[in-house]
Amino acid sequence: MTDSQWSETRGDAALRKADALARREASESRQAAVLIAQFAADATAAGITAEVLTARSYDGGSRYRTNVTGWYLKHDRSVGVDAAGEFYVLTAPPRFMSRFTGTTVEPSPPPLELGKGGRDGESMPIATALAKRLAGGNAW
Repeated sequence: MTDSQWSETRGDAALRKADALARREASESRQAAVLIAQFAADATAAGITAEVLTARSYDGGSRYRTNVTGWYLKHDRSVGVDAAGEFYVLTAPPRFMSRFTGTTVEPSPPPLELGKGGRDGESMPIATALAKRLAGGNAW
């Protein structure tokens, strides 16, 4: 096998692997979206009060009001869900004016595992996080 055939084969394998990973992540995101939509409906029906969510600056130094009203899924307030069933990672670039004007966050594809790849003990299946949040009600 020549060098060009070898690199083409390795390149094709890498593309196939990346494509398979993207398909798996999209499938997991669709599954998580169904769980989140059900949570939003259940939380609303249970009368759990939604609140304006805040986002932490990337450097961790500040919290800013966001354009999202919903519920936090983790006690550290790093992720949340709105009443429409959209998932948000609540981080934003550090900007002085955001302290006064707030910041805009966009929905993200939801994972099936919150905190995956993070420190030990910080990951949790999204179904578990949603159930804990729903069970906590307004006292969460």
